[in-house]
This record gives sequence, structure tokens and C-alpha cells, in this order.
Amino acid sequence: MFEMGNMHPVQVIAVTGGKGGVGKTNVSVNLSLALAELGRRVMLLDADLGLANVDVLLGLSAKRTLADVINGECDLRDVLLQGPGGIRIVPAASGTQSMVHLSSMQHAGLIQAFSDISDNLDVLVIDTAAGIGDSVVSFVRAAQEVIVVVCDEPTSITDAYALIKLLNRDYGMNRFRVLANMAHSPQEGRNLFAKLTKVTDRFLDVALQYVGAIPYDESVRKAVQKQRAVYEAFPRSKCSLAFKAIAQKVDSWPLPANPRGHLEFFVERLLRQPAADSPV
Repeated sequence: MFEMGNMHPVQVIAVTGGKGGVGKTNVSVNLSLALAELGRRVMLLDADLGLANVDVLLGLSAKRTLADVINGECDLRDVLLQGPGGIRIVPAASGTQSMVHLSSMQHAGLIQAFSDISDNLDVLVIDTAAGIGDSVVSFVRAAQEVIVVVCDEPTSITDAYALIKLLNRDYGMNRFRVLANMAHSPQEGRNLFAKLTKVTDRFLDVALQYVGAIPYDESVRKAVQKQRAVYEAFPRSKCSLAFKAIAQKVDSWPLPANPRGHLEFFVERLLRQPAADSPV
């Protein structure tokens, strides 16, 4: 990633999946750590606004959360937690009903607030909530890359399809990356991807790209019990090695070049880019 003055674009990756229980938070945390190990400056946003779990997963205690930012009690900078591997974490609130039902203005304010902390940042990973609610949609649309996490359960494919369909039909999004989680073999991961593309090819105008599979690994459960990321607790585990390989792929994805005309993270960085090769 090249510095352009202090205004290089930030890679923004939303990790989502439709349903709960597919391991989105684990993927978000461990992908963040693997990217940090490649030398990237990484921030992880817990965007499950009412049921925070990133800090719990990592055994961190947040003194202030996004709820305090929304209420105007502090700046985004004030809530940042230092996580393992040098990543910074933006914690959400836990059990706060009002956070689940933010207005579109509040979502917009939150997304714009990130512009104030974009110095010293290469990648923002967003761990979205489960489901297809307004908050999931607004965070996914504000990202440049969307990783849809699926696992080998019928409801996982159905819910991933429902999310992709909503984002495609209602918001014109047509490019998604798919990650198979808890796969019992590399083939199982590819089969899951094939199942999903079979329905999307038939009914939607979208392009899905397969990112790879994270193997099912008992180390994950052991790490969760220790309240640590598997990537940090068991760096040689099958699962950690898979995250390392996937982070190398993610690191090669192209950076955003131009704004897309709707609310997105760090859009002012794109507006200030020299746009010689694009008609204004």
C-alpha cells in the first residue's frame, strides 16, 4: 500500500453473513491479527451495536463504547482499545436497546466520525451484526469489500443468499467475496461456495469470488475459553495458518480509487485523490 501524502486510501472490509453462529466475529478478529502481522495498521470495528462481543472474545474491558460517541459524550478516539498484535478496537455497547435502532442520520454520523481517526490506518475491518437489519446494510454499503461468511448448515446458505439478494436488488451491490468457515475439508468449502453461486447465478446479477476456507479446528474453542484470539493463542494451528494465507490474499485486493456516490467510510480520502485517470 502506497502512502499518498498522508491521504492514502483505507481498505474497508465488512465481514457479514446473514445469520448468527457462522463465526463472523472470530473471522473478523483473526483476519485483523493476520493483516497486522503483515505490517498493516488495522482497526476493528465491532458493529454489532447492541450486543458487543469483540471485547468479550478478547478479554478486554471497554470503559467507553460507541454508545457514548452516539450520545455525544466523547469522541471516537476516546473509545479505542488496544488489542493483541497492535490492532485497535472500536467497542460497541452491550445490551443497549437504543443502539440497535439508530436512525439513518446517526449511522451516517458514526461512519463520518471515522474520518477523524483515519491517520495511521491501512485497514478497517467491520464485524457486522447478524441478520439483515438497517445497521448491517448501512455498514456493508459503506465498506469497499464485503466478505460473506458461510458454514455447512442449510440456514447459513439461505441467510447468506437473503443478504446478498437484499443488497443486490435494493442497493445495486453486485460484488461479494465468500469465505467458508469451520470447513471439515477444503472441498467442503468449495462445495458451499458452489451451492451459493448456483442460486445467485440463477436469480441475481452478482459476481461472487471465493476467498477460501477456514478449517474446523478445536483450537478455536480453546482460544475462546481463554478469551484470546486463536491466531495469537495457537499461531501454528490449522485455523491460524489458514487465516495467514487468507490475509495475504486480502492484502493484494485493489484499494478504492473513486467515491461511489453514497455514504462510505473515509470518502474524503477518495475525493482528495488525484483523479487524472477518471472523468469527473
